[in-house]
Amino acid sequence: MGATLSGARAARVFLCFALGYLLSYALRAVNAVIAPALVTEMGLSNADLGLLSSAYFVSFGAMQLPLGVWLDKYGARRTESTLLLCAAVGAAVFATSSSLAGLWLGRALIGIGVSACLMAAFKAYRQWFPPERQSQLASWMLVAGTSGALSATVPVTMALPAIGWRGIFWVVAALLLAVAGAIFFSLREVERQFADSAPKGGAAPDDGGYRRIFGSAYFWRMGVPGLLNHGIFFALQTLWAGPWMTTVLGKSAQETGRILFAFNLVLLLSYLALGWAAPRLVARGWNTHRIIGIGIGGMVLAQAAMLLTRAPTAWLLWLLLAACVPVTTLVQSHVALAFPAALAGRANSAYNLQLFIGAFATQWGFGVVVDLFKAHGAEAPDAFRATLAIAVLLQAGALAFFTFNRAQPDKPSK
Repeated sequence: MGATLSGARAARVFLCFALGYLLSYALRAVNAVIAPALVTEMGLSNADLGLLSSAYFVSFGAMQLPLGVWLDKYGARRTESTLLLCAAVGAAVFATSSSLAGLWLGRALIGIGVSACLMAAFKAYRQWFPPERQSQLASWMLVAGTSGALSATVPVTMALPAIGWRGIFWVVAALLLAVAGAIFFSLREVERQFADSAPKGGAAPDDGGYRRIFGSAYFWRMGVPGLLNHGIFFALQTLWAGPWMTTVLGKSAQETGRILFAFNLVLLLSYLALGWAAPRLVARGWNTHRIIGIGIGGMVLAQAAMLLTRAPTAWLLWLLLAACVPVTTLVQSHVALAFPAALAGRANSAYNLQLFIGAFATQWGFGVVVDLFKAHGAEAPDAFRATLAIAVLLQAGALAFFTFNRAQPDKPSK
């Protein structure tokens, strides 16, 4: 590639896409903090709350397969900036809604609008940065995303009494518009700089596409943990962690906000630590699958321990969970490396689809099952524990499938 990015332009590219992903992750996680206010004002049941939050994931997941086509056809700049306008509309709809249907529509539009925030960044980085920068940029994006989750904890908790959850979504709508404008206008010259070296027109040769990916035994070895372990974690992080703290552990809204802040801070630091440690472990002979298995095993054990203790310090187990979760990023990167470079984007989108199917099903299903246990006489804390026990069993099954499935990539990664 002949064109290169200067330090200032490189920083501008990263900052624009990182801000988009930060907002995406904040919107993914914010319902865990505003859930008590939504329940009080709108009279929502646990099932309603799960259905509402899952709208983000079902709409986000539905966008993954067409998104890869749009990114290749229109480019990262135009695709993400256009979709972020949809997210801003969704935030405004959410802020003005007075019914569950209106809230669901707003949440779904937000999911559609932020669906490109990570994939568009990866597409742009692949085109505009050298190969040796890719893993570093990916790690920094995950740090930006976790920073978004952090911003949805204590800052949102502090803002709620002043402007309410509706005011928070009006602020987010304005920020989404600002980031969309920054990506569309400030990155136009960068896109032009690389226009001469970008692929021109013409249909790509038949490489099997999604048919080859979904037909791969190795994809499913990695995809099942994405569907269950990673997907269930997303549902816990972005919704059910908050109600767990208040209902099961008896924490106040302020205490819950602080715990979720610590949870996401540990997650952020763990992403940084894994980015540093993983290549060194592999260099010392550790198999990547072994690292993944240990991390997912830690996730399952941390959640199982939550079921067995009622101590006041039980919230610390959520920090242990956060420390283990970043290993799931190795799963996603390994999926992309398992296929030829021409299929890497679609492989990532296919994996993301599994993740968001799992998150959608868990966000909605968790609330449905909690209400079902309560309808049969269980106290609310016991209903939450029984529901998490089911989730833990599913994750243990996914870990066993990953561990004993010996499928390998069709071709060695390069």
